Amino acid sequence: MPRIVLASSSPYRQMLLARLGLPFTVAPPAIDESPATDESPESLTARLAEAKARAVAARHSDALVIGADQVAVLDPGGAAPSAQRILGKPGSRARAIAQLAAMSGRRMRLLTGLCLIDPAGGQQLETEETPLRLRRLTRREIAAYVEREQPLDCAGAFKAEGLGIALFESVGGGDPTAPMGLPLIRLCRMLRQAGLNPLTAKPS
Repeated sequence: MPRIVLASSSPYRQMLLARLGLPFTVAPPAIDESPATDESPESLTARLAEAKARAVAARHSDALVIGADQVAVLDPGGAAPSAQRILGKPGSRARAIAQLAAMSGRRMRLLTGLCLIDPAGGQQLETEETPLRLRRLTRREIAAYVEREQPLDCAGAFKAEGLGIALFESVGGGDPTAPMGLPLIRLCRMLRQAGLNPLTAKPS
C-alpha cells in the first residue's frame, strides 16, 4: 500500500482522515493562501487545494498526497452573483462575531476543494459544495458560541463538527463530512480510482 500524506496542519482534517483506518502522515504545505484578483470562490478553493497537494508531493513523490481547502460564501440575495462575499478564517474574536452576525438568517455555500496526487503523478481535483442556512441568531448567542468554541481558524467562523451545528437551520449536500473540511465520500472515490480501496486495504 502506498504511503498517504495529508497536506494539512488542520487537526479537523486529521481527525476525519483517521476515520478511514489507514495510516498516514502529516506535512504542512506552507503556501500563500491569498486570493487572486477577481478570483471566484470555486477557483480559489480548487487552486489552493491543488497548490497544497503539489507543494507536499514535491517532497513526497512516492506517496498519495491529499490536499484540501475550504471557503464559505454568503448568498448575495437579490444582488448580482459578483456581489457574493467570501468568508475566510476570521482570525480574531471580533471578526468571528462580525461574520456570524452577517450570516444570521441567511443562506450560504461551503466550498471544499479536494486534490489527490498519486506516486505516478496523476491528479484528481474536485470541489464539493454544501448549501447551508443559518438560524436567526441573537448577539448573545453569537458571542456565547464564539467564546465557547473559539472558531477563529475556521472558514465562516463555525465548527460544524462541534457546537457550531446549533447555529444552523439546515445543512444540505450529499456528504456529511464536507462541512468539517474533508469530504470523505469523495475522497474514498478518489482513492479507489488511484487503486486504494479503504475497505479492503491492508495497512502495512
